[in-house]
Amino acid sequence: MEIPESAGPLADIRVLDLTRALSGPFATMVLGDLGADVIKVEDIWHGDDTRRWGPPFQGDDAAYFLSVNRNKRGLSVNMKTPEGRDIVRRLAAVSDVLMENFRPGTAGRLGLGYAELSGRNPRLIYASISGYGQTGPYAALPGYDAVAQAVSGMMSITGEPGGEPVRTGSSTADVGAGMWALIGILAALHARQATGKGQYVDISLLDGQIAWLTYVAGKYFATGKTPGRHGSAHESLVPYQVFPTADTPLMVAVGSDAIWRRFAAASGLGDLADDPRYASNPDRVRNRDTLIPRITAALAARGSAEWTDLLNAAGVPAGPVNTVPQALAHPQAAARDMVAEVDHPVAGRLKTLGSPVRLSGQPAAIRRPPPVLGQHTDEILAEVGLDAARAAELRSRGVIR
Repeated sequence: MEIPESAGPLADIRVLDLTRALSGPFATMVLGDLGADVIKVEDIWHGDDTRRWGPPFQGDDAAYFLSVNRNKRGLSVNMKTPEGRDIVRRLAAVSDVLMENFRPGTAGRLGLGYAELSGRNPRLIYASISGYGQTGPYAALPGYDAVAQAVSGMMSITGEPGGEPVRTGSSTADVGAGMWALIGILAALHARQATGKGQYVDISLLDGQIAWLTYVAGKYFATGKTPGRHGSAHESLVPYQVFPTADTPLMVAVGSDAIWRRFAAASGLGDLADDPRYASNPDRVRNRDTLIPRITAALAARGSAEWTDLLNAAGVPAGPVNTVPQALAHPQAAARDMVAEVDHPVAGRLKTLGSPVRLSGQPAAIRRPPPVLGQHTDEILAEVGLDAARAAELRSRGVIR
């Protein structure tokens, strides 16, 4: 098909989205932001569970659902019926990508697994997200974000020293798995240009979190010591943590010895810049317990905003610990269009987050609000040869909505 010049880089890609909750919908939303035609498939009763994950609600749906389902067309079909599964197969036959996040084996039992669908469409890229992956002794277990954070070890290094392990404030295992799936899908699309064939992308929440351990795992490999919790501080860099000020907390990130010298001068601690106890980062890490109180006392003299300006002017990375409203209202977020608005047919004018993907020639765009349940069912069925009469018949029999 002919793609307009203003369309996104994935405008010639059709994505069949069988996912629900967060990991899959986040990934397919990004594909939609980049121009792909994303068809969100939901059941005929309530749709994606997150439509009811509230309050708060906006219109008929929870804000949770609305946050990750823009740029999609909505198809409501009963996959418990043979006719419903046939509709999904028809769409898979003309799609480039299929994503699902059922428990491993479920799609196969429905006759919608990779083996069957790729047999009909060898170019299909089939991506699965699950808690533990499609192989291994734990593959059949259900997977949730918080459990992945716990089992991966990520939760054990998050929280205050001596305190309880905590999960991150947002669902990083889910969103991370979605991002890993995107990387796999884009790699498979690239490979298909050379081979003409799609492939299977197997992503797990656990794998993604273990991969994110990065240098934490590296230090364990090197030392054999079990990593612990350090609160806002960094195990390998000092000073690199949140400090109290005269009013609100301030994050300071001294990532090199040159920055340390600039920080010491700007904070009134110039006498420490050449102190052999703190001259290099390894020195500062070893002598953290004597250095941090000196810095804490110095930063108590001014407020967070004043310190932010002074330190940034000196070339020291620092910033306030913003609340979510403060972050969304930040002038830089506004300049980068990180808060956008879209008109929803039921909820009215919705605020949504912008896309962080910046492409100079084909920028990401918000083209559609999240669909209401079954909003585009007839339109999508017509594209695979099912006319209005057939759609009416299927609807009367509870196959579609």
